Amino acid sequence: MVVCWFVGLTTLDVVHRASGRPGANEKVTASRQDVAAGGPAANAAVTAAALETHAILVSALGAGPIAQAVRADLDDREVQVHDVAGPDEEFPLAVSAVLVDAATGERSVVSPDASLVEVPAPRPDALAGLPRPDVVLFDGHHPEIARAVLAHVDVLRPRPLIVVDGGRWRPVFADLLPAADVAALSADFTVPRDVAPGATDAAHGALVLGAGAAVVTHGSDPVTWALPRRRDDGAVEVGERGTVPVPTVDVQDTLGAGDAFHGALAVALARGEGLADACAAAVRVASVRVRKVGPRAWLAHLPELSEPHGGLDRPGSDSSRDEG
Repeated sequence: MVVCWFVGLTTLDVVHRASGRPGANEKVTASRQDVAAGGPAANAAVTAAALETHAILVSALGAGPIAQAVRADLDDREVQVHDVAGPDEEFPLAVSAVLVDAATGERSVVSPDASLVEVPAPRPDALAGLPRPDVVLFDGHHPEIARAVLAHVDVLRPRPLIVVDGGRWRPVFADLLPAADVAALSADFTVPRDVAPGATDAAHGALVLGAGAAVVTHGSDPVTWALPRRRDDGAVEVGERGTVPVPTVDVQDTLGAGDAFHGALAVALARGEGLADACAAAVRVASVRVRKVGPRAWLAHLPELSEPHGGLDRPGSDSSRDEG
């Protein structure tokens, strides 16, 4: 079984589903309520574990009733947690308020993320005691954790593949993207001009900083991927690139769809898939996620993907390629 580490944010998500969003000074009645562990790294780890991978979440939970609820959910999903905060230490674990619009499946989120407190770096000996990873995914939250884990895995030989999940720019990405084998970005991700001068878009910015490949999700539009090419003057431009189509589905719930994509991408890469095929596998998993209501019910449908002509392990992909 391959091993994937997921480094970053864990929250408690309180999710309400309603027929619309309230306006100022208005209330709406929810038709459904769910409570589950959330955060980009935690959700990706849950996805990976459901895909029969040894998923290890390196994050900060601490003590208290919120952390107990989060631990119970992660334990139930067979995610191994390495808690940097420590199970006996009081820690202000973030609670995310989530509203899913039943009419469109779109989610709105209010969360402090990792802004409530600075988390110390994990001890090197503690990281050394964890199972050796095949892939390490960073979500950019808890920068001290991220930098410590990066320093640990960067000297392992062979070095694990590094995936960086970039939803929106954070200063720590200036350290993470140069080490990334794959930068998995949202279409809204923007590298500041003073960090990557001359970058034309999200993918180009990541490649300029040194990422080995860039993958960009565009919601219901095709996923794009790109590899770097160095010009004679040393400048980095986009070289080979391609697209992976996203199937048209009945969207019920988009909460965590990007995290599901990233967790499945990490698993496919850990199993040795090429970039285009790994993206295709991740698209299939994310497509299952958005068709089902609730943060966990969709996981029961993942075994369908291993059926003939339908699964994560299906050879080949429908991706198209071209040269830049």
